[in-house]
Amino acid sequence: MRISSPTFGRRNTKYLGVTPPISTTESTPREKEVTITLLEELRRQGTFESEEEAKLREIVLGRLAALVKKFVRKVSLARGLSEAAANAAGGKIFTFGSYRLGVHGPGSDIDTLCVVPKHVSREDFFEIFEDMLKETEGVTEVSGVPDAYVPIIKTKISGIPIDLVMARLALSSIPDDLSLQDDNLLRNLDERCVRSLNGSRVTDEILRLVPNVSVFRDALRCIKLWAQRRAIYSNVNGFLGGVAWAMLVARICQLYPNAIAGAIVSRFFIIMYQWTWPQPVLLKPIEDGPLPVRVWNPKLYPADRAHRMPIITPAYPSMCATHNVTQSTQMIMTEEFKKASEIVDRVIIGKASWSDLFAKHDFFHKYRYYLQVIASTGSPELQIKWSGTVESRIRQLVMKLEYVESLALAHPFIKGFEQVTYCMNEEEVRAVAQGEISETIAKRKKEDIEGVEGASAVYSTTFYIGLAVEPRQPGSVGVRRLDISYPTTEFTKLVKMWEKFDENKMGIVVRHIRSSALPDYVFDEGERQPRLAQKRPKTKTTDRSSHTSPDAPNKKPRLVQRTFISFHCVCILMPSRHSISETPLAAALPHEALKESENGVKALPHINTATSVEQPPPSAGVYKPPVKDTSQIKSPQLPKGENVAVATATSLP
Repeated sequence: MRISSPTFGRRNTKYLGVTPPISTTESTPREKEVTITLLEELRRQGTFESEEEAKLREIVLGRLAALVKKFVRKVSLARGLSEAAANAAGGKIFTFGSYRLGVHGPGSDIDTLCVVPKHVSREDFFEIFEDMLKETEGVTEVSGVPDAYVPIIKTKISGIPIDLVMARLALSSIPDDLSLQDDNLLRNLDERCVRSLNGSRVTDEILRLVPNVSVFRDALRCIKLWAQRRAIYSNVNGFLGGVAWAMLVARICQLYPNAIAGAIVSRFFIIMYQWTWPQPVLLKPIEDGPLPVRVWNPKLYPADRAHRMPIITPAYPSMCATHNVTQSTQMIMTEEFKKASEIVDRVIIGKASWSDLFAKHDFFHKYRYYLQVIASTGSPELQIKWSGTVESRIRQLVMKLEYVESLALAHPFIKGFEQVTYCMNEEEVRAVAQGEISETIAKRKKEDIEGVEGASAVYSTTFYIGLAVEPRQPGSVGVRRLDISYPTTEFTKLVKMWEKFDENKMGIVVRHIRSSALPDYVFDEGERQPRLAQKRPKTKTTDRSSHTSPDAPNKKPRLVQRTFISFHCVCILMPSRHSISETPLAAALPHEALKESENGVKALPHINTATSVEQPPPSAGVYKPPVKDTSQIKSPQLPKGENVAVATATSLP
């Protein structure tokens, strides 16, 4: 299959990509100046690792490679192979992702592919190899997630985070000089193995398809840091992951083959804001192949047609790296592209600095209401697996929330907040599992419960979703009701369907809170604004034609209005050492929750509790959904003579 375009049916030797470049001119002197200051700022921000850490990573990868060979040998002997055949069975690791691309920073993980011969199964990987990792010196936090879209083991070796995926090839042995470029290696593999292999194959192909690897790396470091600071760097939560951001930057590099990093970054935000989704981003033509494997094709597959921001991997078989994007996360990213383009414009004319681009997100100041999703267990090892499983389902909750009437947007935060709480009795365990942690419990330390009968530790991870309620329509009267009982109930059912779910050991709680009741741990020191402030600060704006910002200030006095958020039967499970009760529970007001926890949770709030909101908190922005008429939007523009339409002059397959 080829994308229908005059240039797609033949190999192009004049340029990289599926369209001609937008511009082949070199960067201006000013763009070269700002590139120097960009790299200086990236160093100040600590995006480059030290030589010591780089050497440690090489040592860790060497140890991991040896362990994989040992694992393959162990399984080979168990399958009845001879000593010689077991030794020759091999096994090899390949790195991919940010480490292979050369844009990793201090403390970042190493994406690693373990390639094994045909007689080693996936079950062996998650049972035998995971246990071998746990027994290896210097290895900590081993956690396998076999049910993930790409099954993975997360671990740390000598403090270096490693994400391990596995692919079983249809070969009796894996030689040390194995290359993954041959498409025929994909023969007779299941889809999970194909996805695992493609991580490495895609990374290598990206590097091959950019005109200048050094420029690509510098620009990608900038975009990665920006996306992380703005809390939109997370594939699992519906934003973009590392490979998707890399492909977007690579595409801009193709469109400006002679530009340097500062110019690439400037064009990146403008073009991404103007991109005509669901037009796919492609680095090369989508190719058909001899194997019976699925290739991304929205004409054939309804699921592919549903992708909102398709960014297609360049290695065969081509796949969409952004299938997790939802309506809400697309809106959030689009607005961030616009904000960033305006900042970079000011950087180029000398009215802003690069540090402004990397300003921290305002997620916990943006909304009036938030959902808390609390996953809890009684052991650290189990908590890693359980919280990972819950996190992988959060996107499903967001998608269901998007169908709720009067809810403009559901904004998932990109990470969970982990806590270990020490409880004296079962009542405190129940309260903590619901997110109700009194000051007394919060201050308690491990040594305070040692030797105390009935005392235990609760390990919890709390995820947050910001809820943006649509503005009241002019002339509307009466009380509005925001009923999110169905999405939350369905979500709890979904996470309980995990095959390893154990109601005696795992808890899941979904509840809503006001922004004023957000816990202190979600804020940096000194970040939280005084809770009793009465006035919202006035914000000056020079762009009066655009009303797309989720945190744009509301310029009209707000009438008192009441919005009710209802949970009709949210399933709440509380972990206990002995059993877990399943209790219908409404979303309690923060002060109610605290009061109950201090009284031993003797009386839980009843169903259909509603929260009335009369005035937004001073720190919360007022969300305004994007206007439908694009003529009202002042869109960031490319420099004179450059046309973004050149980049999107393709049609869907």
